[in-house]
This record gives sequence, C-alpha cells and structure tokens, in this order.
Amino acid sequence: MKRTEAYTGFEQGPIRPPSEAGSLLIRITRNCPWNRCTFCPVYKGTTFSLRPVEHVLKDIDKVQGYVDAILNAQQQNGRVAQCSYASLALSPNDQDRMALHAARSFVTNGMTSIFLQDGNSLIIKPDDLVRILVHLKEAFPAVARITSYARSHTIARISDDDLRRFAENGLNRIHIGMESGSDAVLEKVQKGTDKATQILAGQKIKRAGMELSEYYMPGLGGRQLSRENAVESADALNQINPDFIRLRWLALPDAAPLTTQHASGEFEKMGDVGTAQELLWFLASLDGITSTVKSDHVLNLFPEVNGTLPEDRGKMAAPVKAFLDLSPQDQLIYCIGRRTHRMVRLADLDDPGKRQFAEQMVGDLGATEDNMDQVVDSILKNFI
Repeated sequence: MKRTEAYTGFEQGPIRPPSEAGSLLIRITRNCPWNRCTFCPVYKGTTFSLRPVEHVLKDIDKVQGYVDAILNAQQQNGRVAQCSYASLALSPNDQDRMALHAARSFVTNGMTSIFLQDGNSLIIKPDDLVRILVHLKEAFPAVARITSYARSHTIARISDDDLRRFAENGLNRIHIGMESGSDAVLEKVQKGTDKATQILAGQKIKRAGMELSEYYMPGLGGRQLSRENAVESADALNQINPDFIRLRWLALPDAAPLTTQHASGEFEKMGDVGTAQELLWFLASLDGITSTVKSDHVLNLFPEVNGTLPEDRGKMAAPVKAFLDLSPQDQLIYCIGRRTHRMVRLADLDDPGKRQFAEQMVGDLGATEDNMDQVVDSILKNFI
C-alpha cells in the first residue's frame, strides 16, 4: 500500500532564472530528475520527487491568503511591510514565514509573473500541470506570465496538443538550459540529450505559442572544443529562433563534477580571454534569426552584450572585440575589476576612479597576467 505524503507546509526550491527575480516561486517538483550534468552543482546529493498536486494547490491558497491580507493592509496604511505575523494573528513557523515572505515579494514586484520550480517541472502528468495552471489563474487572474524550466528531452516527449494546452492555460514562457549545441560537448558534460533533440524541443515550444529562453554556456567545451561549442550552438539556435538567448559564462564551483575533471587535467578550462574569443565566434555565427540576446547573469564578463538580432549584432560584438584588443595588463585589470564589482562594463576602464579601485584589487589579490585565470576562478566560485 502506497504511503500518502503528509503536507508539511509551503516549499520553495533553491534556484530560479535571474529574469524571474520578481516572480512568485511555486514548487511543483523537488530537485532535478536527471541531475548528472557535470557543470551543475545545484542538486547533487539530492533525490528528485514530484510534489502531490494537492500540496501545490495548498501552497497557492496559502500565498493567496497572505497576498489578500497584505493588499488589505496596504490599502489601509499604504505599507506592505505592515502586514506582519502579529497583524495576521499568526504563530509563525518556517513554512508560514516562507509563504509570507513570498507573498510580500510578489506584491512588492507588482504580481505580474509566477515561476514553477524546480529543475524540470514539465515532467509531471499533463493533466496535473493544467490543474495547477488553472488554480494559479483563478488565484491570481492579473498575472501576465507563468514560466518554468524544462529539459529538452522531456519536452520532446510531450505531445504538441498537451503543450498547446499548457499555453492556453497560462504557461507562456519556458526556460531551456541548452548550454551547447555540440553533440561532442553535450556527451562530455553528460547533458542527457543531443543537438537534434535540443532543436526539436525548442521548435515544439515555439509552435505551441509559448515564449522560449534558451541558455548558451561559453567555455563549456573547454579549450579543445571551444570553436565547435560556439558554432554548433549558434547553428542549433538558428534553427530554433528562440525569443531569448541567455548567456551563462562557465564557472567551476567545488560541488560540480567538472571541477574535479579540471583539477585532474581531464577538462582544460579556458580563461576569460579564450572564452571571450568563443563568445565572439558564437555571435558571428548567429544568422537569420530575430532573437534577443541577454547577458543577464553576474558570471558573464560582458553585461553590455544585449540586443536584438540582426540589427544589434555589431553593437553586441563591439565590447568583446575591444576587450580582445586590450593589452594583457588592461585585460587583467578589467577581469578583476568586473569580478570584484569595481567595474560593471568595459567602458569603466576609462573611468579613473573605477580603474584605481580595480588596480587596488589586482594588488590585494596578488593577481598577475600569469595567474589571472586561477584568481578569477576562485572569485567565481562564490557567485554560484
């Protein structure tokens, strides 16, 4: 006899895309069903599970109750912060505290978007997902966007009719961690999919009428497969034409298996200069699409690489080319300045104050042209 899981309260998972920073996070699965990607540390040592649909609905109802109370308090005194445990006559536990915090953040950010967690929410039964989507729209009818992560392998196995049902019931943006379009790279990092499946999944999402964000990871192929990673990834995206292409610079946190492979010499990680060259190859290889490129993560060396293809290609490539043309010493100053938040974009090199701060950090960290990559890697570990 199958044991019924007891409801223990509101849950939230560990991650969401940066673009979903203002979204209400609703957890419908726990962790990642694949969990073998060598570059990802997030779910290692965890077990994947589906949350019972009734538990998800209870989470939604709990947040809705807090949202209503916050809006009522706001109407009376104009301050979201006044909606406290005391004002709601609550005896707070961890779950109540998390749900109230989620509701508060949701209201503060305008209640426009919801993100479904964790790493591959579309793996649940289609009817269950539709039921959750319907409940969300009933609870928060003014929400404009409901989004989720999904694996290409999972999407490829969902019927077009079910994907359209998801879209019709409010799921209107999917985030896919493509990472690479190279079969050789995908196999090496144990992504659990191939280029053809990545293309098929992206095209299915577009046909269903949902917005699509695809993620590309410069540097994932290492030195050996750098150009292939750039060119094959661009080719896959050219065949998909996603709404957004989001850049995620490779970093090696301690918990990622790829970090161990790098330490043993099995994987040769490129530094910022080599990865910048790969990014330039990638941008040059994008062709015939109208995607918007977003550099919206703290890991990225060039946050100014943002624009819509094809008209902004030159603008996006300009800072990368300029960086590659710098002297090694100026490359060092910018990389350390950017990674330590003394600089935001390449043009900050021309700001005397910001340059002085960056040069000071170079000295404090003992960074040189010879050890720059090692120093940057140690800094990036703290970003994940």
